[in-house]
Amino acid sequence: MPTIQKSIRIQEKTLKEIEQISIDSGKEFSAVANELLEEAVRMKRCPGIIFTEGTMGRRARIAGTGIEVWEVIATYKGVAKDFIRLRQAYHWLTEQQLRAAVGYYMVYKEEIDCLIKQNEGLTKEHMHKKYPFLIRGSR
Repeated sequence: MPTIQKSIRIQEKTLKEIEQISIDSGKEFSAVANELLEEAVRMKRCPGIIFTEGTMGRRARIAGTGIEVWEVIATYKGVAKDFIRLRQAYHWLTEQQLRAAVGYYMVYKEEIDCLIKQNEGLTKEHMHKKYPFLIRGSR
């Protein structure tokens, strides 16, 4: 994605935080600042969604849970986009939490569809091929 150079004023304490995140993550300052700004825009646009680091990078999650948005949406699609059935499947989540996930999907459909597709590709055969040492009885 192309970038545009823009000068902004940042509070010193915020600058130091971004620099520390950059050091800790091994990423360039600009990359970290852009990631944080993008996430802030998305969270403002989709209340109830947060971003956290996972094994596959930073992902959109439902606030107050460890559940990634794509997981809920995969289920939502699996129940033919029937919100009542989705609530039954995730009975421990509030309606607002589920609506936040569906709302995020409506705005960032391409991202979530891509994550769902990636997950569908993780078949047993794929995992055995990629990680043969996980097969029982192999040495």
